Amino acid sequence: MPAPAMGVPGGERLPTAPRERKPALAALAVLLILLGAFGAVLTVVRAGHKESYVEITQAVAAGDPIPESAIRSVDLSDDSGLGLIRWEQRDDLLKNFRAAVTLVPDSILSDKMITKKDNVLTQGKSLVGLSLQDGQFPRNSLSVGDTVAAYFVGNDAGKNSDSSDSSDSSSSGSSPQSTLISNKLIVKSIDVDTSGSGSGNTYVTVLADTADAGPLTIAASANDVSLVRVPAAGGN
Repeated sequence: MPAPAMGVPGGERLPTAPRERKPALAALAVLLILLGAFGAVLTVVRAGHKESYVEITQAVAAGDPIPESAIRSVDLSDDSGLGLIRWEQRDDLLKNFRAAVTLVPDSILSDKMITKKDNVLTQGKSLVGLSLQDGQFPRNSLSVGDTVAAYFVGNDAGKNSDSSDSSDSSSSGSSPQSTLISNKLIVKSIDVDTSGSGSGNTYVTVLADTADAGPLTIAASANDVSLVRVPAAGGN
C-alpha cells in the first residue's frame, strides 16, 4: 500500500527563514547622516569664526615706527586674503617695522602698509632739515606728524620771464612774494636750539618728495622758506 503523500494541511506553504539583515549598509547610512550633520555644523562655525587683526587708531607718518598706542585689536573673518597683520604679530610689528605710507585712523593694517625698520625712507622720499626762525613756521601749533606746506619767500620768489613784470619790478623796487614748493611735507622732528649760541633757531626735519628736496634745501639755505600747517591728505 503506497505511503501517504507528505504535505501541508490546507495547502499552506512551508515557512521560510527570515531574510538576513545587512548591518554594514545600515551602519553606512548612519555614518552618512552623521557626516552631513557635522558638515552643516562646521559651515556654521566657520561662518562665525573671527580672527584678531591690527587696526590703526591714530595717524602715523610714513617712515615712522608704529607706537603701541596707535594700534588696537579688531575681529574680522579670517579668509580676507588681503595680507592683514594679525594681532598676535604685534610684538614683531612694533619692534621691527615702521609705516611705509602715512597710516590713517580706522584703517586695518596690511603688509603693503609697513616696511622693515631699517628701511627708513620709502622710494621717492627724502628727509630735509630746515633751520627756522620765529615767523617762519607756526611755533605754537606745529607738532610731529603734521602736514605742512613750504613756500619760497623772498624778493626773487614768484618771478617769471615776462619783461613787463621785470620792468615794473625794477621801477617799483623788489617786493616780497611767495612760491609754493610743496604742500604735502610731513613733520618728522622739531628741536629747539638749546646750545646757548643765541640763534634761537628751531630745527625742523620734514619728509618730502625727492623732487621737492632740492628746491626746499636751496630755499632753506638762503633762509627764504616758510612753513604753513595744512590739513593732512584726506582730512577735513
